[in-house]
Amino acid sequence: MTFTSRVVVRCLALIFAALLPVVGRAELVRFEIQKREPFAGGAEFGAAGSYERIVGRAFFELDPELKQNGNVIDLKLAAKNSRGKVECSADLFMLAPANLTKANGAALYDVNNRGNKLAMRFFNNGGGGNDPISLADAGDGFLLKHGFVVVWSGWDGELLPGGDRMQLQAPVAKSNGQSITGRVRCEIVPTGNATRTVVNWANHGSYRPTASGLAQATLTQRLLPGDPRVEIPRDQWKLHVADSAAAHQLPLVELELPAGLKRGHIYELIYEAQDPLVHGTCFTTVRDLMSALKQGTGQNNPLTHAGQPVVKRAHGFGVSQSGRFLREFVYAGFNEDEAGRKVFDGIIPHVSGSGLGSFNHRFAQPTRHATQHDHADYPPDRFPFAYETQTDPLSGLTDGILRRSTASGTTPFVLHTQSTSEYWNRAGSLSHTDPLGNEDSKLPSNVRVYLFGGTQHGPAGYPPSKGDGQNLANHADYRPFLRALLLTLDRWSATGEAAPPSVYPQLAEGTLVDWKPDAMNFPMIPGVNFPKVIRNPALLDLGPRWQSEGIIDQHPPVKRGLYVMRVPKCDADGNELSCLQPPEVAVPFGTFTGWNLRSKAADAEGELVSLTGSYIPFAKTKTEREAAGDPRLSLAERYSSHADFVAKFSAYCQKLASNGYLLADDLPKLIELHAERAKSVLP
Repeated sequence: MTFTSRVVVRCLALIFAALLPVVGRAELVRFEIQKREPFAGGAEFGAAGSYERIVGRAFFELDPELKQNGNVIDLKLAAKNSRGKVECSADLFMLAPANLTKANGAALYDVNNRGNKLAMRFFNNGGGGNDPISLADAGDGFLLKHGFVVVWSGWDGELLPGGDRMQLQAPVAKSNGQSITGRVRCEIVPTGNATRTVVNWANHGSYRPTASGLAQATLTQRLLPGDPRVEIPRDQWKLHVADSAAAHQLPLVELELPAGLKRGHIYELIYEAQDPLVHGTCFTTVRDLMSALKQGTGQNNPLTHAGQPVVKRAHGFGVSQSGRFLREFVYAGFNEDEAGRKVFDGIIPHVSGSGLGSFNHRFAQPTRHATQHDHADYPPDRFPFAYETQTDPLSGLTDGILRRSTASGTTPFVLHTQSTSEYWNRAGSLSHTDPLGNEDSKLPSNVRVYLFGGTQHGPAGYPPSKGDGQNLANHADYRPFLRALLLTLDRWSATGEAAPPSVYPQLAEGTLVDWKPDAMNFPMIPGVNFPKVIRNPALLDLGPRWQSEGIIDQHPPVKRGLYVMRVPKCDADGNELSCLQPPEVAVPFGTFTGWNLRSKAADAEGELVSLTGSYIPFAKTKTEREAAGDPRLSLAERYSSHADFVAKFSAYCQKLASNGYLLADDLPKLIELHAERAKSVLP
């Protein structure tokens, strides 16, 4: 056979293979659309025109033998249909142009946080409701004016119904049809004194206790995470289990302690439970949904036009827990769909710190997190932390967030964004250092890291209040950055135009340092206490089956060593260096930090207020600051007039816009807002 003949035969074979039905792949089976109706009364959003609300459910089938599903813990223990597939489904909500030809080709998947939709709040300055329907919910219409399709789906199997929260109907793992049992651990930190409280966060169910689990459960109490656990006798407290309406839904479990649960104290409940969810399907449902939208597959696909998909690019955005979801989604290999194609073209894991999550293991509890005061012994902050491949000196493991996607050729562009609160509460520095904080990591070319200096996890309201903190909460707003960066991410994916350079403190530059005040160069401000604690994650020994099977046998876990945290260095005002500072931090009325300490009234005095920063105003005049002993220049010494402040503020905004970190269209409102605030602040 000649070379030409061999080529012809091979091509014919490939064509014939492509026409055959695909064996062993299931993906998204069908969409069930319950409502398709005008959004915001049919209001027009620029060139994209009016939008529709598309509400329903998506149904999936998974082949447990397919390698792309091999990382789903306990998938092979779930019930199978007649085709040998595992079924699951998820709530679905989308906003799309009524005329699909006006879509910009990109879908933004907003990983809802505990069932709550966040994209309209973070990008549109809109309402925070879970059923966006009005013009007020649309805010300024940013995402819609730019033609994005906005997508939400249920992924959290713990959630209880209500409040338009989005739910995942995950399968249950069984052993030969019998219930699987295992111990679970629930940490409870009351926000006020009480005698009865939910075992999990509000609106979340808990795994059903077995009969022996109810009888033999243990409850301990301590004030600080490092204090010894003190057991509370079993006859002094009760567990209440409320049956759920749906078979797949976890029940509501409540703890009753007649003697009283104390505000800020840490209670730890451990009991035997049954029927673990196959919760790793949270990743496969998102994977298969976004793949179906990009490929135009799935029965009744609502986002096709003339038989072709309108979504060409998909981006994932997640805040906090949801940002950790995106990191673990990519880390565990789920950015490769069942056909080996890339799912998300770009992701923005926002305020995730260096964490992963409790998403994909036996008896997973996705709402669990890890901060300095509470939930410190949960496994979200675990190796790997960085996007590059590293070797962990504590465990000996070699891994990286992008290792699997690099091997499969499905790595997305990554814009890793975080506030300074993540450096104190969420081990944020480990996302760009080695595990012991000795060297800067080498960021892959497709990754950018942006630290929004002088901000907290979520901006406080203005004017700020103290809440549980010793200082006013931090109101610096990073959201204008996110708008510019989303458009940057889409251009990077669509045209190859790279995102602007990373901005974050580094060890080599001397701007990432130890968290002691002298190393940080933090000023001695009268009446302000500096933290004596930081979130310091440990290598947790979760038992012999954790690494290989995703099963936790050790409750509570044993610490086998500590990772090392670093924080940004400060200028003379206590504001951070080598960061992407919001204009109100760069041209400030005070010091903005990523930490705040619990007040005496909040109990656990001196611990970090979870994910909250501080705003410490400057004195108005030189006389006032000298009388107080404040080393920071007063407002009068910084700004000669209101016009002087506005000029400096405007110049900084223009600089950010010229470098691609702010949108020119956003500058007028931003300058107007802070010029108005200055009228009541300046002397």
